[in-house]
Amino acid sequence: MARHYSTKDFFRNTPNALLARYFKARGLLQNFDFSAIKETKIEPLFEAWLALPDVMRASLDTELREVGEMSPDKGTKAIIDEAEFHLSEVDEHAVFVAKLMSLPGHYERAMTTFLDYPALWKGATRFCHADSLSHWRKRKNLPQVKAAVDQESIKALAAGISRYFRQAEGRGMRCKVEPYRRGELDYFFAYPKDYARQAVEWVGDEFGRRPHHPAFEIVFVYSEQDGRLDLHLTGDRRAVEPLQAIFAETILKCEELPADPTDTRIYNLSPVRRKYFSFTWNPSSGIESVSINKLRLSLHKGKKLTLEANPKHDYKAIYALLDKLAPVLPSHEYEISQVGITATIKLDPKAAAKTVTFQVTYPNSCSLKYDEIGLKLRAMLEASGIEPKEPTEDVATADNTVAPASIL
Repeated sequence: MARHYSTKDFFRNTPNALLARYFKARGLLQNFDFSAIKETKIEPLFEAWLALPDVMRASLDTELREVGEMSPDKGTKAIIDEAEFHLSEVDEHAVFVAKLMSLPGHYERAMTTFLDYPALWKGATRFCHADSLSHWRKRKNLPQVKAAVDQESIKALAAGISRYFRQAEGRGMRCKVEPYRRGELDYFFAYPKDYARQAVEWVGDEFGRRPHHPAFEIVFVYSEQDGRLDLHLTGDRRAVEPLQAIFAETILKCEELPADPTDTRIYNLSPVRRKYFSFTWNPSSGIESVSINKLRLSLHKGKKLTLEANPKHDYKAIYALLDKLAPVLPSHEYEISQVGITATIKLDPKAAAKTVTFQVTYPNSCSLKYDEIGLKLRAMLEASGIEPKEPTEDVATADNTVAPASIL
């Protein structure tokens, strides 16, 4: 929760000498004698502040509020952490920390950093903000590789986030990503463009509604040492896994997001057992055809049997193989643990259709990416009844039995 801020409280908690330096640097209150007022007795200063033009005070308020938010303990910690990146020499960093901690309070430390160490300020404010966030989504089992922070990779992450939210929610037309290093952790702050809003506000002497496009925030924190990714995102939790996959692809250079051992959701593959099963999709999606090219059957005692068929001329060819197999392997002796799917999709009316082959594997793995094509095909899986659900959400099969909770 954000701290309560008031300009009077800020003036009371910040030494007059630092306030004098702040206003002098901005060419304001040049005739005001800061040495003539006692510490914390700031009424004359507040009156001089109110006499400033509204537009000027609005701009300064933003800065002063930010300094105020950096004044608790966590602000000082964030400053020290960011200084470690900029002051790489051990002695240089130690001297800075000693100087900072010699100051009598956190307001002095925050304002001194703001005035004297501007290179540290932006990163420190980002860390301080991240430390105040809750509702982090954690994912382990990622490759322990160095995070890519080159300009091309950062642009790819921003583009992937933008593409996902455009397709899934109709927002995120633009996105900016800022990377920071904090000790052994890599932070990525992403700011996609949100839906347009109207705010009731004052602009000078005018009062009314103004349309604007705010950004919403996504924060990634990656630990190379642990192979762990923490993700902060407010809103629809369905975006969590796509964002993790986009991060893994663009920053960790993974071809596929590794399985999450804590994910208890299960793909419902039982519908494809039916000979007359057909995939379902929205006609406006650009999907032209979807068929099964492979089935992996899991038998007792860990044995597996894989069937493959070319659906080009017969989209039900895989079921002909199952029929031939039925006399020696009836359906009750196996479960389907993987489905290979071939789809044709045409996104551009002027271009040729694309053929995409992918796999859905029990319990919760899908090789589709979260690009435009992948999102449309994932929506097709959901519409067809093949979607990851919590195991408590039992799904009835065609013969009124319950989908299995495990594969033998």
